[in-house]
Amino acid sequence: MSIWFHLLILYSTWPCVWPFRICAFNAQHFGDKKVSSDNIFNIVVKIVQRCDIFLLQEVHDPKGNVVSKLMAALNRAEDVFLAVSSPPIGRKSYTEQYVFIYRSFRIRVTDQYKYEDDDPAAPDVFAREPYVIRFALESAALKDLAIIPQHTEPEKAHIELDALYDVFMDVRRRWRCKNIILMGDFNAGCKYLSKKRTKSLRLYTDPDVHWLISDRTDTTVKESTSCPYDRILVYGQELTNLVASAGIYNFTRELDLSEAEALKVSDHYPVEMDLNLVLDGCGTLLPSLTLLILSLSAAFDLWDLL
Repeated sequence: MSIWFHLLILYSTWPCVWPFRICAFNAQHFGDKKVSSDNIFNIVVKIVQRCDIFLLQEVHDPKGNVVSKLMAALNRAEDVFLAVSSPPIGRKSYTEQYVFIYRSFRIRVTDQYKYEDDDPAAPDVFAREPYVIRFALESAALKDLAIIPQHTEPEKAHIELDALYDVFMDVRRRWRCKNIILMGDFNAGCKYLSKKRTKSLRLYTDPDVHWLISDRTDTTVKESTSCPYDRILVYGQELTNLVASAGIYNFTRELDLSEAEALKVSDHYPVEMDLNLVLDGCGTLLPSLTLLILSLSAAFDLWDLL
């Protein structure tokens, strides 16, 4: 069989599919103390670099030193990752930051805002208001994506999660975005959120919102617990159709750690979703390559006849 036929087969399976991973991780008091521990810090670097978009929660970094060190480690080989940090968010003296880390190749941030929850005429629902990010992707299948992060106050998880639907609707109105992800440490299970309360949430009853992490998924590191605290929700038919898989990253097992070693990193596992995207330009690239191969094949056949 002609080598040109084999080349045609090879190029017909040109890697136009872009494996794309989005992750969320409550790193549990991620600040100077954890960054100063080489063992913990190196594990966090390994966890983050697996993903194309990574939401880091419970970050304590008002001076920016923690994120700067993390970014330097991620970009040690080449400048690949960029980050967007929210301002410190919280009540009184306790605050946290949401940090989005993303690969700059074919991804850019186009907008961002903190959802305002401090209207004197309305109740202060969120202990840590969402800081919403909008991304543009160089993908034929998914060009526009908004991500709503949330770390709920455990004892008020059901109240905050119901109010998160208002944030979801605000994002839809503000940006007219058709593809939205809601993710983070929702404390959505066990004693903080019963199945009965889950089923009453507007985010649950809306048929266009899909919960990718099930009630049976254990997102906790402790072997003695089994709770689906961390979740990923998706909205939008384009986005939903692209989901290949969703689950947790069990870094205890994958990095060969003991339970005690893993708990020094966090008491949560990251949750993640894998998408199969299509790169821009693939639709025009393949016909051109096919034509080139056929032309070369004809030219060499002619040469053999001479």
